[in-house]
Amino acid sequence: MTDLKVPISSMGSEELNWSPVNPDMLSRREVQRQTGAYRAALVPEIAQWEGRLPAEVHADVDDATGALARVDGFASGRLGPNARMGGPMPTILLRTESASSSQIEQLTTSALQLALASIDETAKANATTVLGNVHAMETAIGMSGQMSLESILDMHRALLEGDRMMASEAGALREQQVWIGPGGSGPLLADFVPPAHHRVPPAMDDLVAFIAREDLPVLVQAAVAHAQFETIHPFADGNGRTGRALIHAILKEKGLVTTSVIPISAGLLTDIGAYFAALGAFRSGDAGPIILQFTRAARFASHSGRQLMDELLTVLNEMEHALAGVRRDSSAWTLLPMLIAQPAVNLSFVAVALGTNQMTAMRAVDTLVDRGILREATGRRRNRIWRQPGVLSVLDAFADGARRGGL
Repeated sequence: MTDLKVPISSMGSEELNWSPVNPDMLSRREVQRQTGAYRAALVPEIAQWEGRLPAEVHADVDDATGALARVDGFASGRLGPNARMGGPMPTILLRTESASSSQIEQLTTSALQLALASIDETAKANATTVLGNVHAMETAIGMSGQMSLESILDMHRALLEGDRMMASEAGALREQQVWIGPGGSGPLLADFVPPAHHRVPPAMDDLVAFIAREDLPVLVQAAVAHAQFETIHPFADGNGRTGRALIHAILKEKGLVTTSVIPISAGLLTDIGAYFAALGAFRSGDAGPIILQFTRAARFASHSGRQLMDELLTVLNEMEHALAGVRRDSSAWTLLPMLIAQPAVNLSFVAVALGTNQMTAMRAVDTLVDRGILREATGRRRNRIWRQPGVLSVLDAFADGARRGGL
């Protein structure tokens, strides 16, 4: 079998000491168990990494890069500035990718609950948390100019600023030791201990310098930058989701993806075990597995992204057919494509979206209900919510397919 190893400097470690922050909350035995020496990561610099790829890996990267370029071109052709869904489709693709990224962290929500969270109509904690990831992705793809530490902090700020428990940490590098593993068990018992907090700023400066390079295949650069980011673990919380938003920022900045958000995280979600194993291999000095995870995810994203866009366009066509006979200049027609991006609406959303008063908004909703396009979801006489079942069904089927390992 061909050796697909891609050498990169392996992670080192240093010995540090730890004692529980709140020992009074623990038994004497537990304090003793959590007190003592532990080993924290020492992250090697990658700014000058040579990036030598075996021929087979290089060919795989070229193939996956072409797949991403083709789906981006497909999106441009179908969703360009004159297309019916030039705005709504990128919005819903971004939300779908954000949901997939969150699922990797075991943060699962339905398409309906995420749509409700976006109009402030749910108290479901996971939905509001995933909405924070949507904001991080929006920040990532909305950035202009070269990537900087500040732009990465902006992504993290967008992710966590709406989280009451973590808002104080939003957009700030961590100032304490963190670990991955059993929640309150301390670094001595952790599965992985990132570097001490004082080593984070120089490691992030090196990462930004690596991202600035123009001599590497973009997909390789995104994979290695993501793995390095996750190894540094620069934040107190939200590292995984910020790190996957970083992928999209790199793809956008380097011009590989220009039109929309391609579901890379959904591709990684199809085999979470392999994704995490690849991060482990990277830390041990082999970037090959994480690069191959990204090429596999890119091919999945190309196929599934095209399929998702087609299915949503089919739903739009069905809605347009159902609305036949209604004046084309009516508010109902204006609202129709917005239901792709926002498949659950309340009267306030509709009024703002249409730029009109609530009476006109209600007439548009009534028309869509009469034509079977919207369904009332609450059974209430006031403060009602309407949903578009076709869009929600497509989005939930996509998420289920990614969780099961393919569409």
